Amino acid sequence: MRQIVLDTETTGLETSQDHRIVEIGCVEMVNRKLTGRHYHQYINPQRKVDEGAMEVHGITDQFLEDKPVYAAISSDFLNFLDGAELVIHNAPFDVGFINHELKKLSGKHSPLGSTCKIIDTLALARKKHPGQKNNLDALCKRYGVDNSQRDLHGALLDAEILADVYLLMTGGQVNLNINQQSDADSGEISTTASIRRLPSDRNPLPIVRASAAELLCHEEKLAAIKKSSGFCVWQETGE
Repeated sequence: MRQIVLDTETTGLETSQDHRIVEIGCVEMVNRKLTGRHYHQYINPQRKVDEGAMEVHGITDQFLEDKPVYAAISSDFLNFLDGAELVIHNAPFDVGFINHELKKLSGKHSPLGSTCKIIDTLALARKKHPGQKNNLDALCKRYGVDNSQRDLHGALLDAEILADVYLLMTGGQVNLNINQQSDADSGEISTTASIRRLPSDRNPLPIVRASAAELLCHEEKLAAIKKSSGFCVWQETGE
C-alpha cells in the first residue's frame, strides 16, 4: 500500500479570493513505512502573500519571486501522487487549493478527490478524541511526537510530523498514562503514549495452569458467593 502524506502552505485562506499555493511538501510511505522519498516545492503564486499567512509560514514575496509557477511543476507533482492514497490534515483545505490550481490549467487534470482516496487526519482525530484540541501541535503533544523544530509552519516538515502522528493514531496498541494531568495553559488533557511492538520471532507465551490448591480456593470462593446471594453465575454456567 502506497500512501503520500501531504501538506501545503498558501497565500491566504480562501480560494474564492484567488489565494494560491506557495509550498507543497509530501513524504512517501509504503506498507506504513517511510521510504525516504519525498516531494518538496516552493511556488511563485503570481500574487502577494497575505500578512496573516506570512506570519504563519514565514514565506515572503521576495523569497518566491524566482520560484516556478504551479503550471511548471504540476506534472511532476501529480506524477509523485499517482496511484497513492493521500493522508492530509484538514484535507478539504489542501485539496481545495490543489483543485483550484488544477482548474487554472484549462481542465487538463481531474479534481484530486476523483483520482485517489483521501484520508483526513483531522476528521480521524476528532472521532478518536472528541471535545479535545486536534490541531497538529495538540496531536504531537498527545502522541509524544517531537515537533520542537516547528516554530513556523512548513509544508515538508509538517508532512513528516503528520506521518508520525498518523502512524501512531492508526498503529495498533497504544499505552496511555491513566493518571492524566490537565494542562492549565491550554485546557488540554495530556497523556503519554507509545506503541509497543512485539518482535515477530518472539517465543510462545507460557501457559500457567492453576494448581489443585488454587482450584480448591476458587471453588470455596464460589460457594461463599452462592451462600451470600443465593446465586452464583459461574457455578450455573459451569465456567
